[in-house]
Amino acid sequence: MANFRTHIQVASTASGLLAAGMVWAEEVTLTQACLLWLAGSLGGILPDMDSDSSRSLNIVFRLFGALAATLALLFGQQHLSLVDTLVLGAVGYGLVRYPLCWVFAHFTVHRASLHSLLANAVFGLMTVVVADRLFSQPSDMTWFTGLFVFLGACIHLLLDELYSIDLEGRRIKKSFGTAFKLIEWPAPLPNLLLLALLAGAIWLAPAQPDLGGLLVRLLPVSHIW
Repeated sequence: MANFRTHIQVASTASGLLAAGMVWAEEVTLTQACLLWLAGSLGGILPDMDSDSSRSLNIVFRLFGALAATLALLFGQQHLSLVDTLVLGAVGYGLVRYPLCWVFAHFTVHRASLHSLLANAVFGLMTVVVADRLFSQPSDMTWFTGLFVFLGACIHLLLDELYSIDLEGRRIKKSFGTAFKLIEWPAPLPNLLLLALLAGAIWLAPAQPDLGGLLVRLLPVSHIW
């Protein structure tokens, strides 16, 4: 399978090119493009959250910890004193970064349910919900952000499959087919959990725009002609 550097470089490059194209076509602002680029780059490492020793796991949970700390600070700003707010932010970060990260690493198996298109859809739709509910982004921008996360995660799966093919030895490694798949099977409980998360995210997500129109704006090839 591809290493961490390859995953982040390819996802970051692809996301950057897509975001730059959208700026050129005047579909998003430069600030919004930077957010989309970061979303695609993060998506490129999300499937490796289930790897106990992965750098991706540490980076993702640091980001989640930072998000928890930010939400705690926003809450404390309205309801608590400065000292209590800082303590709450530190506790929020610490709980996500260490106990939650440990639990997640302990109860997940690498290249299992999180290495699937179903999980990628969950990543993308949960991003849409977070962008809408917590950051109050415009509807189109929330869906663009979710699409970038989804595409970044799909790039991760494709890279893992490509690295399962040994061109020099003219053979396919045993790991082929374990990354880019619709669902992990047999794994009924994790799949049901992912489906429940997917259904919840769909219910909480803002009104879905025209998917075809959204993809045209994501890939603004019509502006070239």
